[in-house]
Amino acid sequence: MNITEDKKPTPSNFIRRIIDEDLRTGKNNKKVATRFPPEPNGYLHIGHAKSICLNFGIARDYNGTCNLRFDDTNPAKEEIEYIDSIIDSVHWLGFDWENRLYYASDYFEKLYQCAVQLIEADKAYVCDLTPDEIRSYRGTLTEPGKESPYRSRTNIENLDLFARMRAGEFTEGSRVLRAKIDMASPNINMRDPIIYRIRKVHHHRTGDKWCIYPMYDFAHCISDSLEAITHSICTLEFEDHRPLYDWLIDELKMPNHPQQIEFARLNLNYTIMSKRKLLELVQGKLVNGWDDPRLPTLVGLRRRGFPPAAIRDFCERIGITKQESVVEMGLLEECVRDELNKITPRAMAVLNPIRIVIENFPENTVEELDAPWHPNNPDMGSRKIPFARIIYIEKEDFMEIPPKGFFRLTPGQEVRLRYAYFIKCHNVIKDPINGEIIELRCTYDPETRGGNAPDGRKVKGTIHWLAAEQAIKAEVRLYDRLFTIANPDAQKDVDYKSFLNPDSLKALPDCFIEPSLAKVNPEDKYQFERLGYFCVDQDSTTAKLVFNRTVTLKDTWKKSN
Repeated sequence: MNITEDKKPTPSNFIRRIIDEDLRTGKNNKKVATRFPPEPNGYLHIGHAKSICLNFGIARDYNGTCNLRFDDTNPAKEEIEYIDSIIDSVHWLGFDWENRLYYASDYFEKLYQCAVQLIEADKAYVCDLTPDEIRSYRGTLTEPGKESPYRSRTNIENLDLFARMRAGEFTEGSRVLRAKIDMASPNINMRDPIIYRIRKVHHHRTGDKWCIYPMYDFAHCISDSLEAITHSICTLEFEDHRPLYDWLIDELKMPNHPQQIEFARLNLNYTIMSKRKLLELVQGKLVNGWDDPRLPTLVGLRRRGFPPAAIRDFCERIGITKQESVVEMGLLEECVRDELNKITPRAMAVLNPIRIVIENFPENTVEELDAPWHPNNPDMGSRKIPFARIIYIEKEDFMEIPPKGFFRLTPGQEVRLRYAYFIKCHNVIKDPINGEIIELRCTYDPETRGGNAPDGRKVKGTIHWLAAEQAIKAEVRLYDRLFTIANPDAQKDVDYKSFLNPDSLKALPDCFIEPSLAKVNPEDKYQFERLGYFCVDQDSTTAKLVFNRTVTLKDTWKKSN
């Protein structure tokens, strides 16, 4: 069940057309049941979000159900940390499975009995070939495989060996259980695939009860059937596994036969989607954990300030097809901007400050100016901004010798301070040693309070600012693309890590924000006017506020590349 507030109709796609036809013909008693079945061996990323939105969205729109089921069949790579994170991320994204949280380990005894059933029907056998031998016997895409010398074992012998595998008599890798199908099949997945292997590893739920574990292809289809899933939706790499999915359900005479449907996975440029490679980055400390805002993980995107509604919108915009493609990172960021523009209050911050003394403003005086939290949403109210003799502006908003078309502050040229007054610069103070500008001397026009001149004169530039004494110091982290090239995975014979962007994170420790943001909480989001959208980081404390830049106000990446 979807617990989001999205109301706009979802565009049709080939999967929905299949479901529409199934409902029209009365298939599955006109019921729709999907599932999201992650492996708890890492954190979810934006690619998983596409599957989550698809499966839970179908359940929502067809008054069906969607289960969350953990495929916990490989305890060597699974951790409770990953399970907790997945549960939290799916909820954060806006979806709920009600009371339908399942684990493949719920079915371990049933799966074992299904394997016994295959052995008794002479459809499975215990094989003693080594992993390398099994691979060499499998054949190629153009040559058939070779039958294992253990394929002719009797059912009685196979049942005995399989029971002894369960009892822990054999070492890892010494024996496996294989389905007996067809070693000459043009589909390599049907050439006697392994369905059980020995793993003497502690399981997070079953402890040391089991030392044999089912393979994904075996456990997945049976779990789907036991849960009465009607449409088993997965990505295209499982298309060649569909015959095995159907074969197992048919041979086992399962009570329900779900329909497996494949769609193209999400590929996003300037990042990677492989959990193995993401784990390498985390374990190699090339990023700062799974929730590093540069990563495409949902916890990373959340920490960076991406709202879940924007991710859902992105997944809807890219659509569902069978055509593999690479989506522009800019589209995801556009969805984020569209959502944040609606919901975020405005504030002012100065990231690279330069000091201004307004010489004709009274000393020891602070004037309070009123500014709305949102220009198009009066319900958000307003806040007070202090104005004083000494202020900060951005260094880039002043040029001593400006080029043509520069409408910000320059000597002798008026500029508007946002929500405040017109000011004019008449003196530039420089460091006598290095010549760097350290201070500007300006005057203000007290008749222009609010940013308008009573005599009707106009200025072309408006800049943001902060009263120096009242401003709050903060650290701001600016994030960029994780990699310097669009598709780091596509470079053959080159380590993808060599394309990591050295400028993907820039920490600015000496920034300033307006005092209205003194009491913020992690994940609070703001638009810093003229600078972009920012989110309060979890590292923030009362003594030190930290903001992450979520996205800029517009896509500057295309212009710079």
